[in-house]
Amino acid sequence: MSAERVTKFGHSCVRIESGAARIVIDPGMFTDAGAVDGATAILITHEHPDHYLPAHLLACDAPVVTIQAVADKIRAEAPEAYERVRVIAPGETVDLGVPVTAVGELHAVIHPEMPRFNNSGFLIEATKTYFHPGDALTAPDGPVDVLFAPVSAPWARSSELIDFMRAVKAPQNLAIHDRIYSDLGAMIFDGHVNAFLPKEGLAYTRLGDGEDF
Repeated sequence: MSAERVTKFGHSCVRIESGAARIVIDPGMFTDAGAVDGATAILITHEHPDHYLPAHLLACDAPVVTIQAVADKIRAEAPEAYERVRVIAPGETVDLGVPVTAVGELHAVIHPEMPRFNNSGFLIEATKTYFHPGDALTAPDGPVDVLFAPVSAPWARSSELIDFMRAVKAPQNLAIHDRIYSDLGAMIFDGHVNAFLPKEGLAYTRLGDGEDF
């Protein structure tokens, strides 16, 4: 049995278990509260409610690693959790049982006339290297074994999402940010992805909530 386990939860939430570390990323409004059970750390990429829900932070006692913009919201909305917050800066690495590095600074452009939000992707270096970009298409500098790949968003075209996967070149791509499409829309997108990635030796997987990767 592998010492490392990855579980997909609602929308953009994933949990990585490696040794004693149990890291949960982006438990938001589409995520069941059970995703944070036993968490040893929670990572929040940015402040949008599909990635950040104060109730999830209050449902456990795990430290929270996030950017300053999210820390400010936690202080206002869930002050009981704020004492557990550690702010991370772009390029900074923290030890959460495994090394976690912040990648990037800004959310993808939603519309040119809208202000940009702050966003940090997270590179997790366990037995394998995992990358969760949040709501951005900013790739890390080094190699990635598993990319948590956004697959539907009001801030991206399908071609951009596919080309991001191709640019990162992770051998394994796990679909996240997938509550926007209907089942039919997801099937169409998956077909587009599988027209490109296998030609480059890259695999693509979409899991249901609570399923292991």
